Amino acid sequence: MKTNILGLPVKESELLVKELNVLLSNFQVYYQNLRGIHWNIRGKRFFDLHVKFEELYTDAQLKIDMIAERVLTIGGTPLHTFDDYIKNNKLTVGKNISNDEKAVQLIVHSLSDLLKIEREILNKSDEINDEGTNSMMSDFISEQEKTIWMMNAWLEETL
Repeated sequence: MKTNILGLPVKESELLVKELNVLLSNFQVYYQNLRGIHWNIRGKRFFDLHVKFEELYTDAQLKIDMIAERVLTIGGTPLHTFDDYIKNNKLTVGKNISNDEKAVQLIVHSLSDLLKIEREILNKSDEINDEGTNSMMSDFISEQEKTIWMMNAWLEETL
């Protein structure tokens, strides 16, 4: 079995790059959704949510960079065009969302969809003993599960 400079199998790493690029694409859509709801949020909770959405899009921007750098680290090329992002997107695209509950619901659904992609990557990276990708996915999953819990707690308040 041929391995790369990191000691990972080349063929399996190439497949992992494809999956990471799908995650990268979906994070880009998630990021744009967050920017849109940050800009367009209205209502009595504006001040709190405006700040929270900025916190989330800043975090998403960091994760986008981490994913792209991981793709490069294992020998791939990160996707970087909007066309590629849309082709690989599995998330709902939010447009003109100004309602607080709809915005938070979009975040919960987006994070849930991102978790599905990340768990697939975690399983595949575990199979080839890619601890770098495993660690990154584990960190993302833990953070996103907590954010979903918090957002769902907020949504219950509004019911």
